[in-house]
Amino acid sequence: QVRLVESGGALVRPGGSLRLSCTASGNAFSFYSMGWYRQAPGKERELVATITTEGRTNYAPTMKGRFTISTDSTMNTANLQMNSLQPGDTAVYICNAGSRYGTFWGQGTQVTVSS
Repeated sequence: QVRLVESGGALVRPGGSLRLSCTASGNAFSFYSMGWYRQAPGKERELVATITTEGRTNYAPTMKGRFTISTDSTMNTANLQMNSLQPGDTAVYICNAGSRYGTFWGQGTQVTVSS
C-alpha cells in the first residue's frame, strides 16, 4: 500500500519560511512526478508546485519565486521550501505523486501564517 507522509507544517509569522517534506513508502514502482497542493478552509484544492523525474518544475503563479520544490534521485521524497510566507498561504499542504498505476495523495500538513 502506497503511503505519502508529509511533515514540516507549523505556525509561522508573516515573512517567515518553512520547509515541508513528503516521504513515500510502499511503492514497488517509480513515480514520474511529485507535487504539492494546498487547501484553505472553504476553498478548493489548488496546485502549489510539481516536479518530474526529468527535473521539470511547475509552479502556481502566486508561488513562483517564493516557493521551491525539490526531490531526490529516488523520486520518493518531495520537499517544498517556502519563503516570504503570508497569511494567504495558510492552508493544509498536501503531497501528491503520479505514476502509471494512478495518483496518490497524503493526508496533509497544516501551515498557518499569522502574527
